[in-house]
Amino acid sequence: MSRIYERVALIGLGLIASSMGHAIRRHGLAGHVAGHAKTAATREAALEIGFCQSVHASAAEAVKGADLVVLAVPVGAMGAVAAEIGPHLKPGATVTDVGSVKQAVVEAVGPHLPAHVHFVPGHPMAGTEHSGPHAGFATLFENRWTILTPLEAADPAAVARLKALWEGMGAKVAAMDPAHHDSVVAVVSHAPHLIAYTMVGVADHLAQVSNSEVIEYSAAGFRDFTRIAASDPTMWRDVFLTNREAVLDILGRFHEELFVLQRAIRMGDGPALFDYFTRTRAIRRGIIEAGQDTAAPDFGRGKVQP
Repeated sequence: MSRIYERVALIGLGLIASSMGHAIRRHGLAGHVAGHAKTAATREAALEIGFCQSVHASAAEAVKGADLVVLAVPVGAMGAVAAEIGPHLKPGATVTDVGSVKQAVVEAVGPHLPAHVHFVPGHPMAGTEHSGPHAGFATLFENRWTILTPLEAADPAAVARLKALWEGMGAKVAAMDPAHHDSVVAVVSHAPHLIAYTMVGVADHLAQVSNSEVIEYSAAGFRDFTRIAASDPTMWRDVFLTNREAVLDILGRFHEELFVLQRAIRMGDGPALFDYFTRTRAIRRGIIEAGQDTAAPDFGRGKVQP
């Protein structure tokens, strides 16, 4: 794969940024990968692991001379980071992000960026429940979607260049309006996470069931809820606060669907339950056919290697 950027700066060195660093270096997509994290321990880990070639104590220092700057911090912190790096950005540089909410990022980041840079928000639809610099691996984005949400005035060449980077890391790339993106991810990501947190919370509050029984007898369904509910709490707090309208809309629809199922169970309506589960089963098959998971046991998840 040919080099796409000379210098890439990763601001925030958790799962997504570390995976980007591994993939960029593996495929030779940039001449130099610089990084920044708030804590010295994370900065030292990034250098030790090797997905960054240089690590800097400040975001402002990390972005100097960078052709591409990736904001990989929680959504709630992006405005402050953008304000810090704005005066230090190279003319013609592209700034992107990996947040799972887009409209709030546009509103928080855009006002702090100078006119001489390109802002192309993005969201890789990939991840695990793990976080931190040790969690990343080069194949995280392979055959997964990355959504770009360029604004109306975006430079087509800058968008195409960023698209090429994501494709070089193995991702499939689509473009959406920021508001539409937020509605879509509320269905496929945000609401499922909130439901998982709730289900685990319900189990925690069942006084008649001991913690040991919940843990010892966890079947695949509950076990998968706990996997999702183990995701980074700071990130998900910010997601729900910044995409609240779309999430609340989906939760309202979820409540309506739950009422339909409650009634069918209460009335002993077996045919209605069978038809409902048949339709929803087809969604799972569609996900497998789209290559976004496999039909293998344990939901197709195995040990990932950096």
